[in-house]
Amino acid sequence: MKLIECVPNFSEGRDLSKIKAITNSIESIDEITLLDVDSGPDTNRTVVTFVGPPEAVEQAIFLGIKTASEVIDMSKHKGTHPRIGATDVCPLIPISNISDKECVDLSKKIAKRVGIELGIPVFLYEKSSTKNYRKRLPDIRKGEYEGLAKKLKNPKWKPDYGSATFNPLTGATILGVRDFLIAYNINLNTRDHRLATDIAFELRESGRSKRIPNPKSSNLLDGKIVRNPDGSPVKVKGLFKDVKAVGWYVDIYKRAQISINFNNYKVSSIHDVFDAACELAEKRGVRVTGSELVGLVPEDALLMAGNHYLKKQRRSLGVPKEDIIETALQSLGLNDVVPFNPSKKIIEYSISNDVKKISSLRMTKFIDELSRNSVAPGGGSASALVGSLGASLLSMVASLTHEKKDYINIKNEMGDIGLEAQSLKNRLTSLVDEDTSAFNQLIKMNRLPDSTPSESKYKKESIKKANEYAIEVPYEVASLCFRILEIAKNLVGKGNPNSISDVEVASEAALGGLRGAAMNVLINLKGIDDKTYAKKTEKDIQILIKKAESLHKEIFNKSINTINK
Repeated sequence: MKLIECVPNFSEGRDLSKIKAITNSIESIDEITLLDVDSGPDTNRTVVTFVGPPEAVEQAIFLGIKTASEVIDMSKHKGTHPRIGATDVCPLIPISNISDKECVDLSKKIAKRVGIELGIPVFLYEKSSTKNYRKRLPDIRKGEYEGLAKKLKNPKWKPDYGSATFNPLTGATILGVRDFLIAYNINLNTRDHRLATDIAFELRESGRSKRIPNPKSSNLLDGKIVRNPDGSPVKVKGLFKDVKAVGWYVDIYKRAQISINFNNYKVSSIHDVFDAACELAEKRGVRVTGSELVGLVPEDALLMAGNHYLKKQRRSLGVPKEDIIETALQSLGLNDVVPFNPSKKIIEYSISNDVKKISSLRMTKFIDELSRNSVAPGGGSASALVGSLGASLLSMVASLTHEKKDYINIKNEMGDIGLEAQSLKNRLTSLVDEDTSAFNQLIKMNRLPDSTPSESKYKKESIKKANEYAIEVPYEVASLCFRILEIAKNLVGKGNPNSISDVEVASEAALGGLRGAAMNVLINLKGIDDKTYAKKTEKDIQILIKKAESLHKEIFNKSINTINK
């Protein structure tokens, strides 16, 4: 699923009824999950955090901005936080399976709609901006709401969308795409916050003032500052780009922390900064005891960390995500001061908890659901599940081979096989739900009204798209199962011979999943009017079946020969 996080800042932090009206409008959109509502009376603003797929996010943002424009009167607004409008700033953050470009395009689409339909001036910022001088939020906010009327008269500050006419009720809105911000604390076994500050200066991008070491102290903060001829301090760049850091003492934990903000965790990763902090702490005679993630974090950030530490341990990366995440939690010491609950702290998991998925059912529950007198889930979902079992077995065999010293010469190859098998397993598992969704969508489209020519046309087009989707899903299942057979053929001659039966079972599962999926392709082709498309698709799936049967026979014979040796 494509997933976007949105964190709009609304200029109201005191009137709960107004705040509730805004959040209700956002939550009214299906597939939107509201993660957090943070209101401040002093700042007189509310920061809302929600996530969802692109189409849902578009609707939720628009309704949130619209509602804010109806309930907030900026001419009466007072607060300590900088702002230029009822909806002050609205960042979009790509979370999973979506590119920056897609999010930028979406931000411009939303901004255009807000400008035209609501008449609110919109400035694009960060990755959405096309003008360097107005990329940064502080630059656009400068002068704030009180200076907005004058600012809009300046051609340099003509809004990207909407009228340049000042609206005292709504002000203006800043909208664009930025990277995900991660708030992260590293814990030290000391109460001395100056040691934490010393390390923070080494880590952060802005670095520190250069100092001459004080022979009486190991803390560089005690050294004399080296200055330029003009008296300004000589600066030394820090180790990590897009990283901000300070040191402080946390009384509740009875220890000092290095407080870090990652502006782009893909440029400077959590694990790299953590490892560097451990080394710097040791040089200063202190020890890192663990760390703490503040707020939510993308799954990808922890998968990166988990894979990093698995590599350091020379272990296979072809393991379930749960194991990779657990490796990250243990290696980073994320349970050091407070328990880390992945289901609540990882964005993707917090969302999935609100969504009932067939694939998330316990095995017996899934079997029971499959046995009921309902058409979905049916053979398509079962085929995807069977295929995922085959991929899982291949991952197991690859991991078992990877760990054996007798197979050191193919260790890297087994690691690659394990990774691909896990990827196939994950995709096929998601297709368990997607197949049922495709079928339900087809049923839904067939129930559309067709009493008028326009309704009839829309229904026909919708059914066509739904039919094609109901074919594409099982076709993908069949293709992935064929890839499992290809891997099995390679593995049957190289993997640990003690696991040869597991490779053969994987082959049986893959062939069964492929044949089952192919049946669903063929039966759904009956609903396709495009005979050229139908004929080609039928021919392609028949060829795939024959190739799969040939591969399966070869794997079976090799397995028998290996067992009989």
